[in-house]
Order: sequence, then C-alpha cells, then structure tokens
Amino acid sequence: MSTTRTTGGVRPPRTRTRRLSAVGVTLLTAVALLPAGAGAATRDARPSDGGLHATIRYTQYRIPHIVADDHADLGFGTGWAQAADQVCTLADGYVTVRGERSRHFGPGAAPGSALSSASTNLSSDLFFRGVRESGTVEKLLKLPAPAGASRDAKDLMRGFAAGYNAWLKQNRVTDPACAKASWVKPITTLDVARHGFAVQVLGGQGRAVDGITGARPPAAGAPDPAAPDPRRAADAARELLDPQGADMGSNAVAFSGRTTADGKGLLLGNPHYPWQGGRRFWQSQQTIPGEFNVSGGSLLGTSQVNIGFNADVAWSHTVATGVPFNVHQLTLDPADPTVYLVDGERHTMTKRTVTVAVKGGAPVTRTQWWTRYGPVVTGLGAQLPLPWTSTTAYALNDPNAVNLRGADTGLGFAEARSTAGILKSLRETQGLPWVNTVAADRRGHSLLSQSQVLPRITDDLARRCGTALGKVTYPAAGVAVLDGSRGDCALGSDKDAVQPGVFGPAKAPTLKDAPYAVNSNDSAWLTNADRPITGYERIFGTIGTQRSMRTRGGIEDVAALAEKGDLTVRDLQRQQFANRVPAADLAAGDAAKACAALPGGTATGSDGSRVDVGEACRVLGRWDHRMDTGSRGALLFDRFWRKLTAAVPGDRLWKAPFSAADPVRTPHTLNTSAPGFATALADAVRELDTAGIALDAPLGEHQYVVRGKHRIPVHGGTESLGVWNKVEAVWEAGRGYTEVAHGSSHVQAVGWDDGRCPKARTLLTYSQSSNPDSPHHSDQTRLYAKERWVTSRFCEKDILGDPALKVVKVRERR
Repeated sequence: MSTTRTTGGVRPPRTRTRRLSAVGVTLLTAVALLPAGAGAATRDARPSDGGLHATIRYTQYRIPHIVADDHADLGFGTGWAQAADQVCTLADGYVTVRGERSRHFGPGAAPGSALSSASTNLSSDLFFRGVRESGTVEKLLKLPAPAGASRDAKDLMRGFAAGYNAWLKQNRVTDPACAKASWVKPITTLDVARHGFAVQVLGGQGRAVDGITGARPPAAGAPDPAAPDPRRAADAARELLDPQGADMGSNAVAFSGRTTADGKGLLLGNPHYPWQGGRRFWQSQQTIPGEFNVSGGSLLGTSQVNIGFNADVAWSHTVATGVPFNVHQLTLDPADPTVYLVDGERHTMTKRTVTVAVKGGAPVTRTQWWTRYGPVVTGLGAQLPLPWTSTTAYALNDPNAVNLRGADTGLGFAEARSTAGILKSLRETQGLPWVNTVAADRRGHSLLSQSQVLPRITDDLARRCGTALGKVTYPAAGVAVLDGSRGDCALGSDKDAVQPGVFGPAKAPTLKDAPYAVNSNDSAWLTNADRPITGYERIFGTIGTQRSMRTRGGIEDVAALAEKGDLTVRDLQRQQFANRVPAADLAAGDAAKACAALPGGTATGSDGSRVDVGEACRVLGRWDHRMDTGSRGALLFDRFWRKLTAAVPGDRLWKAPFSAADPVRTPHTLNTSAPGFATALADAVRELDTAGIALDAPLGEHQYVVRGKHRIPVHGGTESLGVWNKVEAVWEAGRGYTEVAHGSSHVQAVGWDDGRCPKARTLLTYSQSSNPDSPHHSDQTRLYAKERWVTSRFCEKDILGDPALKVVKVRERR
C-alpha cells in the first residue's frame, strides 16, 4: 500500500513507475482554467492559470479511465469527464450549495431532494447561505488530518473544480436542461467542498432544513403550542427513518473463499439510488501510476470512487440503520426564549442572519438560531414537530457537520489490498456518515462493518439523560432526545474516535470472514443468519426485531448460494436478476386460493361496487412469482400487494407472527380473512381494467421508461415485494409505470482468479449521461432491460484492446 498520503506541507518525493502511451485517436485539448490556489482552500478561489493535466481513455459505453500524475491532476481529469457527461446536474448542485436557487428558479419551487430535504428553494437557500456565510466549510478545511481532510483530498477538490471549469470554458453545453443558462458558470474549490459537506449531512442537518430555517422564538405573550405527544412522535420518528420509504437503499453481499470455486472472495453490490438528479452514480477508473488504480461508481460531484474495486479488494455500501443525529431538549430562561440554561448557567443563542436574493422580488432575510449543541430545530420533517415555546426548545446535534473526511475514506479504500486495508481506512479516517461497508478480497476474506459517524449515545446515556420524549423515541426509532440543561449529559468521547462526541470504530458492529455477509438496509443483526451480531447500542440499529421482506429474501438467497458453494461471478449475476418475489412465495398461493373461494367470484371494491375477480384468481395461480419483463401476473400482484399492505397493519397481515428465534421465515401464512384483503384485490382488478391493462399483461409492457422515442421495459419490483433487484416506479393511471424514481443503479459483481486482473461485471442502469442528445443517455439502460452486463476493462491490455477506445489528453493553458 502507498504510504504517501500527506496532510499538509511539502509532499514527499514520488517516483512514477511509467507513463502510459496514448493508443488510438488522440485529441489534445488545451484550455485556460480557474483553479483554486493551494493556499486558497479557505476562501472563495478566483480563476487563475495553472498546469493541471490528465489523460482520459474512453472505452465502450463512454466509461473514462483517467490517468494522472497526482491527486490534483486526477481531480482535474475527473471534473472534466464528469462535466462532459453531467454538466447540467452538476451545475444545478452548485446553484444549491451557493444558496442561489431562489434567484434563478424562484423561492417557492421545490429544489429536489439530492442535497437536502428542503421543501422549497427559499428554505434550501437559507440553509446553504447560512453554511456559506458562517464559513462552516472553510473552518473544516483548516482542520489538520485526521480530524480534517488530508492534503490529497483537498488536491482532489481543487483539481475537480479546475477540470469542471476547463470543460465549461472549452465546450458548448448542448444538454437542453441548461443550455445557455446563466446559472451554469465556473466553480471554486469551496463549491466542491460545500457540495461534499451537503452529502455528509444528508442524514442529519440535511434532513431537518425546513425545521432549522423556519425556527422562530415565540412572540411575547403568545400562547405556547402543545408539547409533542411522545407516542405520536415515536411513530413519526419510525416513519422518518424507515428505510422502506426512503429514496436510497441497497443490497450488498460478500462471500468468503470457503464458498467460492477458487477460494477467493466475491462481492455483489446493488445500491438503490435515484435515477434522476444529483444522487446518480457515474462510472470511471482512476489511476495514479505507482500509487493506486481503482474502478467504480462516484456520486455526482464527488471526486473519488465511492463504490468500487481494485486489483485485490472490492467494496460496496448500503444505507445503514444508525441514526446520525440526536436532539437536545433545552430549558429556556423564562425572561428570554433565546437564552438556555446548562447547570443553571445562562447561554445566549447565536443569531445567524441570512439574506437570499429572490427572482422577481425583494431579497428575503431570516434569522437562524444556534446553540452549543447545534441549530435550533422546530421539526424533523412534517411528521415530527418540535415546537419552540417560552420554556422549551430543541437543538439538533449532527456530528457529520464537522466531518469532511469522506474523500479520505474513499482514497484509503482505493489503496487497500485486502479487507484488512478497508478496515484500516475506516479506522483511520472515519469519514462515512450514513452507510455500512461490505467488502471481499482476492485472499478469500469477507467483511461487513457499520463504521459510520454516529453521536456517542449509549443506551445508558439515553436512559439516564433521556427526556420524557426521548424515553419513547429512542427505543422506538433510535432518536435520542437528551436533557440539554445538564452538563453530565454530554456525549463524551472514545479514545479511538478522531473527533469528540462520536463512537470510535471499535464500537461499530463488524463481522469478518463469515461464509457470507449481507445487508439490505436492516440493522447488522442478521448480517449472517448463523452468526448474528449483538451487543451494540440502540442508536446503531435494532436486535431481534422483524426484518424487511427484502432482507428475508436476500438472506434466503445468499445462504442457499453459500451452502451450494463453488460460486463464481456468474452466480452473482444470476442473483442480481433472479427477480424472485419473496412476498409472492409467502402469499400468492394463499391469495389465489382465497380469491377462488369468494362467493360468486366477486369482491367489493373500496367504492362499494362489485368486481368480477375470477380471472384474477386464475392469473395469480399461474404467475411465476418473478418480476421479469415477461412475467404475466406480476403487475396484478404488485398492485394488489401495495393496496393490501397499505390497508392492513403488519401485525394483522400474517397468521404466524414474527419470532426472533426464526427471523428469516417469520412472519408467514397470509391472513386472507383480514378486512381489506378482498377490497385490495377488487381495487387492483378495477384499476388495471380501467386503464385497459390485461390482468395477465407482461410486466415489461407497463413497467418501462421512455428514452427518446423508445420505450425500454424495466424488470424488478418494489420494496414491499422483497425483490433484490429493487425498482420503485412511478404509476400513471391509464398507462402503468412510466418512469423509475429510484432503484438498482451502479451494480457490480466482482471476483478474482490467479491473474492480476479482477473479474468484474458492471452495469449503470440509467447510463452515464443525463443529456438526452447523448448516445450514452440510455445505452446501458437498454443493457439493463435485457439483463446484460458490461465486462469491466481494468487492466491495460483490456483497455487498450477496446475497439471503441478513444484517448483524450486534457491540459490547462499556462
């Protein structure tokens, strides 16, 4: 492993082992660019001349293989190549983190959820202008590593901004989403860093933007609003953090060498992310010869590979159940609601006054209120109000608001040579805010670690310091509400933590070298059903509770594969597109029988009308329990199951309840006598009939996306069905599913043999470019529809042998 990671000062000398020869058509692109100077990382950098450069070798499906001399050059090549494919999406993100959405798009429009939960552009701008004007990111960039970002990570950011600007200066924007738009303009290193900050706080401050920007002290003499009802608050917290309702999730499984054909590890990564907007992945290979060589997917706007592999180890992430924030309940001075008490001592809140420019109107000025714990917040989403009264307020603690180390974690993964190297990076950088890590290596090791940055809330602290509200929300959802008036309720520190107030990595649930390690967004408890993980604090997740249908199905599948043994990459590919419906295996047979037994073959719909369901009974009985594009009956069961699970509480859906002693197979046996069963069936039949959709229509005829003039069928299924290949599609009455909101995204199946080249197959379901005029707007989407894969070209002989190879040298003009 390289030992050249630097944290500041002079970089040690480094010898490059070789220079890559350009093969194929070589284009020299000389540009002037706008880099941030090395000493200007803590202020908005102005464009200046420089000498950054990189070589980009494009292979089939426009996958760039970026070769650079150092981290700044690598960032330059990455920023250039990302801009070429995604300039409008990137530019939209930079408008967001600058706090300029209201100026360009109006204050009332919805900003999208890529970088925060803000409901309006104005709310988004107030938050991000506050981040900007308070110098939050500048202060973080001044922190020395390991608490702050390393010099290499800062160089990546600086180079990324320069590469983006260089592409923008040299090329004409053709994407109709932003062609000739005034908001597409050069960026600074700080813009890149602020974008990274937004990603880090998505699970904390980013989840509470409306509650932060809307917080107002109570008016003098006004009646206080009612305190939150603990039971309702617990339900709201559960709903807020329920992964089944989130727009991000994932599956990942690592198999150890004990289960494989050649004794080496295998890794299947299947992240479920949005198909549009700023949380798309983008594929690349990044190489600094003699230092590291890594391939995989990067979230747009990030300069390092987030999910990927190198010659020796592969990794993926799944959204974790750890709650990356907590709340402090403040006791206020009766004479001043902006003063709070700690051990009887008065502390005045800090005012953060922010002004936002507004399109077609006067600027809007608002004040945010900050405490020693974090910002005052009046709600976590619309479901969980936290009212500011004359006696009480609530402050949000988000430890990831002082964490800009995510890029360093990724760089450490790129340099790792084993799962031990992955653990070393997690331990030394502690940069991951809201994900688990699943990994496998060529030596046959497997790994799952929930090493994420979480507030150091122990169960003992929650019991000792939890308020009446927190004593309900913490066990129910892991949301701790602590008494902020007591100094002895401070979070404390672990010796192995790189920042105060968070858990050290030794406390993270971790499983090494199990035959399989799998996660599908439930807690770490059943990472391996034969080796359950216990003993962790509630804030990390639950133990001994019911698992999601996707988790249950995933464990069944991968445990069976591990038992079978002799596994290869091809087995991973088959698992990805098996499209088995675990809910159907448990319920479709009983549903078909109960349907056939309905008197007169009819059922009463929710509107009171009688519906003939006879044909539906037969279709359900013949269905293959898969969500393939050709599966007949899949659409009927999908619509029926959504309606049934929405109408029938979970504890009444099944006859056999959940048992922690048999967590994969329980609950089971559909309760067909539950009120709502026949109604859901009738409504599903009526819905399809009204739309002119045959009950046995192939799934792909009505679950599809449109790209250009072409309709592309989409397989896979929704969360509640438990399909590994998750797809959350948008239903349009009368047409079916006409777009995919989120689901399978950057998929990778990775293994090794005795050679140096990893055996990897990848697929970017929505393709590299968001520009509808690009030939790479839908090429991999068509592969996805046909369940085909891209053979990864990792080694030189494979890259240079690609018949579609195109080499581009990008360089800034001095």
